[in-house]
Amino acid sequence: MLNDTTITEALRNVQDPELHRDIVSLDMIKEIHIDGTAVALKIDLTTPACPLKDQIGADVEAQMIELGATDVDITWGASVRRATPGQQQQENLVPGVKNIIAVASGKGGVGKSSVSVNLATALALEGATVGLLDADITGPNIPQMMGVEGQPSATPEGKIKPLERYGVKVISIQFFVPPGQPIVWRGPLVGGAIQQFLRDVEWGELDYLVVDMPPGTSDAQLTLAQSVPVTGSVLVTTPQDVALSDVEKALNMFERMSVPILGIVENMSGFICPHCDELTEIFGSGGAERFAKTHDLHYFGGIPLDVKVRQGGDAGVPAVAQREPGRAAEVMRGVARAVAGRVSMQATVEAPTLTIS
Repeated sequence: MLNDTTITEALRNVQDPELHRDIVSLDMIKEIHIDGTAVALKIDLTTPACPLKDQIGADVEAQMIELGATDVDITWGASVRRATPGQQQQENLVPGVKNIIAVASGKGGVGKSSVSVNLATALALEGATVGLLDADITGPNIPQMMGVEGQPSATPEGKIKPLERYGVKVISIQFFVPPGQPIVWRGPLVGGAIQQFLRDVEWGELDYLVVDMPPGTSDAQLTLAQSVPVTGSVLVTTPQDVALSDVEKALNMFERMSVPILGIVENMSGFICPHCDELTEIFGSGGAERFAKTHDLHYFGGIPLDVKVRQGGDAGVPAVAQREPGRAAEVMRGVARAVAGRVSMQATVEAPTLTIS
């Protein structure tokens, strides 16, 4: 028999494969409509970038058919949840931001900014509200890579209004200095600028604020971790041992600051020849995956070398937003969905189980 009670009980058999809890206790069922043997459901995912949406939909449909439904219509929504890591904050600098994701590396030159730009853009393309903070104060590249130029204006309340491109709100020190002018600042000034970008920018309501960190372990990372509750860090490395040695230092730094590690991504994991399709492992292979296993980290995957990433970075068109994205863009979109999934997992670990009577 099809009614609200039997449908709800049947849906308790459908689990979110990533969160390992049923979609009823996760409060994902928002509406149930029955018309004879036709069932219409509104289901809210924990992120618009849910990597397992199709599987959830198939499992829901199977349960409804088993119950006697002849027609199943699912309307999808999404409500990103706020993850709450263990660290505390003295002042709520970004009250409208649900999740802050730090993209970090142990050394420069591994493509951390490329990952930041494409992660933020991919999440926005999936339907999330996203901001991108360029915290690499002395080496800001985000404006060029996002194709954003100009100077932010002020809101009536005196806040800084970020510029926007591809649905991503962007802020960078580069917007406030002439092109080519070096920023020669000591650590306290760098930390102060990051705090100002958190406190004085009108970010509004965001599902994710992606922060492109400077390479290494310095005042910038310490300032971010002590100023706001960081949901987690995405570590970026290349396969070679020298990069892995440095990313281990970044890992240890975040662990000391009680910042969760969402996972690690391997950039430049190989070059695929566009003519013969042969893979050349320029920087070695499998380094990040082995590192992840050794340190019990989630491995997001390997991003191959792709000329379209470089071309997009120079032209201000992220690879994932290009009309004809290459293989690297496909991997990056998968990485973005996986990161969103890890954030959802963290947000629901301590979430109470919903009881529907």
